[in-house]
Amino acid sequence: MNQTTTGTRFRATCGLLLLVASLGLQAQDEALENLADRLVRMRGQVDELQNELNIKREEHKNRMAYLTAQLSELEANQDREELRVRQLEQELETMREQVAAAGATSETLTPLIRDHITRVREQVSRGFPFKTGERVAELDEIELQLNSGVINAQRAVNRLWAFMEDEIRITRENAIYTQSILLEGDQVLVDIAKLGNVMMFFRTRDLRYGMAVDSPGGWKYELLQNAKQTERVARLFDSLRKQIRQGYFELPNTVPIPGGSSS
Repeated sequence: MNQTTTGTRFRATCGLLLLVASLGLQAQDEALENLADRLVRMRGQVDELQNELNIKREEHKNRMAYLTAQLSELEANQDREELRVRQLEQELETMREQVAAAGATSETLTPLIRDHITRVREQVSRGFPFKTGERVAELDEIELQLNSGVINAQRAVNRLWAFMEDEIRITRENAIYTQSILLEGDQVLVDIAKLGNVMMFFRTRDLRYGMAVDSPGGWKYELLQNAKQTERVARLFDSLRKQIRQGYFELPNTVPIPGGSSS
C-alpha cells in the first residue's frame, strides 16, 4: 500500500467520523429542542392547574364562609322558635296559676282569657307562617264565642289550653300539609313541606317549587329558579310523602344572608 492510498483512506475515515459527529450533534440538538418544548408545555399545564387550584380554593373558602353564615342564621332562627315555645309554655303555666287564683267564676276568668288570647294571637301573627290565617281565626272564634256567651270562661280556658299545646306540638313536626299562600300577587293553594318551625317549602299544583323566606319585612314566598335546588326540594317532598322524616337533606337556604344569596 503506497503513501497516497493511505492518505486517501485516512481522509475518508476522518470525514466519516466528522459526519457521524455532526449527525450525533444534530440529533442531540433535536432531542434538546423537543425536551424544551415538552417543558414549556408542561409548565403551561402546571400554570393552568395552579390557576384552577387557586380558583377552587377561593370558591371553597367563599362556600365555607357562606355555609358558616347560613348555619348561624338557621341556628338563630331555631333559637327564636325555641324561645317562642318557652314563651308558650310559660304562658300556659301563667294561665294555670291565674285560673287557680281567680276561682271558677266566669266573671273573674273572662278578662284573663281575653288577655291571653291577645298575647297568643300576637305571637302567631308575628311567627312562622304555617297556616297563620287558620290559627288566628281559631283564636278569634274562641274570643267571639266567649264574648257572645256561646261558651263560658271555663270552656274557653280548655280550648285556649288545647290551642297552645297544639302550637308547641307543631314546632316539632316535619310533614306535608296543604295551605293557601300569597305567591306573585295571587292566593294560591299549595302543598307545603314544613320542617319544624324553621324551614318551609311549597309545591304548586303545576309542580313548581319554592320556599318561605324570612326577610326584614316579614315572611314571603319565592319560587326556585335553580334546577338543582328544585330537585333537592322535590326529593324532600318525596321523602316526607314516604314518611321519611329523618336523614340528611341538602336544601336551599330560606334565611337571607347579608351579602350572600340562597344556596
